Amino acid sequence: MTQYMLSVMGSADAETPTDEVMQEMFATVGRFNDKVQAAGKWVFAGGLEAITTATTVDATGEKPTVTDGPYSEAKEFLGGFWIIEATDLDDALDWAKQGSAACGAPVEVRPFDAASQ
Repeated sequence: MTQYMLSVMGSADAETPTDEVMQEMFATVGRFNDKVQAAGKWVFAGGLEAITTATTVDATGEKPTVTDGPYSEAKEFLGGFWIIEATDLDDALDWAKQGSAACGAPVEVRPFDAASQ
């Protein structure tokens, strides 16, 4: 089986959900996580703190630099992810559709490089 990363895409333009909406989303994602685990597709998953908590490290020059904040000023950012094992892209897309519905956000699907598995 191939491993896929299902990336939850956040948007800087999105309104901050209420606590009630967030708690419902956490419950829905929890049920989705249980389903992925029961299907034997689960590898790892995690949600990320707000983009404002990011720190960027750049060691490509003579001296490494460490700066507060995200690397880019993009309107979209990674909000969380699942790593799953899927039989093929169609299988991964089916799981991504369910994950997107559960978390209420778009989900990008990318296979891991075969050489890294």
